[in-house]
Amino acid sequence: MNIQFNKTSDVAAELTLSLEKADYQERVEKALKDYRKKATLPGFRPGQVPMSLMKKRFGNEITAEEVQKVLSEKLYGYLREEKVDMLGEPLASEKQQPVDFEADNLEFIFDIALAPQFDAKLTDKDTIPFYHIDITDEMVDGQVKAYTQRGGHYEKVDTYQEGDMTKGHIAELDENGNILEGGIQKEDAVILPNYFKTDDQKKKFEGISVNTVITFNPSDAYEGSAIELSTLLGITKEEAENVHANFSYQINEITRYVPAQLTQEFFDTVFGEGVVKSEDEFRARVREQLKAQFEGESQFRFLIDVRKYLENRIGELQWPDELLKRIMRANNPDKGEEYVEKNYDGSVKELEWHLIKEQLADQTGIKVEQEDVLESAKEQTRAQFAQYGMTNIPDDVITNYANEQLKKREQLDNLVARTVERKLGTTLRDVVKLDEKTISFADFQKLFEA
Repeated sequence: MNIQFNKTSDVAAELTLSLEKADYQERVEKALKDYRKKATLPGFRPGQVPMSLMKKRFGNEITAEEVQKVLSEKLYGYLREEKVDMLGEPLASEKQQPVDFEADNLEFIFDIALAPQFDAKLTDKDTIPFYHIDITDEMVDGQVKAYTQRGGHYEKVDTYQEGDMTKGHIAELDENGNILEGGIQKEDAVILPNYFKTDDQKKKFEGISVNTVITFNPSDAYEGSAIELSTLLGITKEEAENVHANFSYQINEITRYVPAQLTQEFFDTVFGEGVVKSEDEFRARVREQLKAQFEGESQFRFLIDVRKYLENRIGELQWPDELLKRIMRANNPDKGEEYVEKNYDGSVKELEWHLIKEQLADQTGIKVEQEDVLESAKEQTRAQFAQYGMTNIPDDVITNYANEQLKKREQLDNLVARTVERKLGTTLRDVVKLDEKTISFADFQKLFEA
């Protein structure tokens, strides 16, 4: 066996691997013997097919399989031993000639895309901004309100106020204001006036009480929306397009959503029994939650600024463009050339960031274990539950949900990448010099708009 590795540029190389029969013949003979034991051909019992016939019938196929195995072992073994900083997978060279597996010598030529060389190491001489978000009383108020809204309940009331839901009998009227014979009628028609699109129709519901009868125009209320009208009146969209009349509406029921009160029962529901015992403690716990949430946002922004800083410091890199485009085509066989051209620049920028993160991980000694990925999955699961006000979920339930995420390949890859970035964000704060600033959440959001 012989391997020749020649760099054709700073970011590309050609690797030629030559095999002699001695490199694979023994494996071919063994594979033929193993296959002979179970091979069945007309006129021969299993295991009794002559080896000469085996070689004639299956020799080239088995040789190709064994050569491929040897080729893969030697190729990747060489790349590992020589620590070739390769991008993607080796590509069969366009110089490659058809392989004759009966020849004494086999030659395989590969094109190798090489990573550009640069230094992404950071020290305390590098200054990166770190933004702390100012948690205001108004933000705490908003989060407390969100909790009470999610923990509220519906109750029947006598008089309508904005936001209430009404239910009653609706009937189409004629031009004289009388119920139209044969017209549209519906029992238990549900109306939420807050969703009306015109204020004049909304005002007709102000201050009304149960058993009140009012006249309004559904078509005006919904600005002629056939979908809204068909849902309200129980008719088809085609029929709704011709509805323009006034309707009477007898209110039989008014329902109001009442937010939860800040009671001990509510505190126990949100944070667990006895964890907080007063409104002040509840608000303090909410403030801690916001602080933890925004700490993650700050960490995310910090890593963005690390990326911007290093990309600017590194400058423009040389890439093996044609080889990388060939790799993209190979990885996306169902997509055309337009896809490659449209997505290439963005893919290269993400590849650059990936290489930067690899250097930073090596510098800081970051390693990602299974437990780290599971913890990232658990954090993501907790955040998903928290969106619905469910902050008191038992750890075994969180763990079960997290383990389900890890079974999905795409989610697993995303969680591994997130884990690396989470660890980098934490570790690099102790490596670089931080330019720490406390800003409002609104100003923090503007950083992303820029």
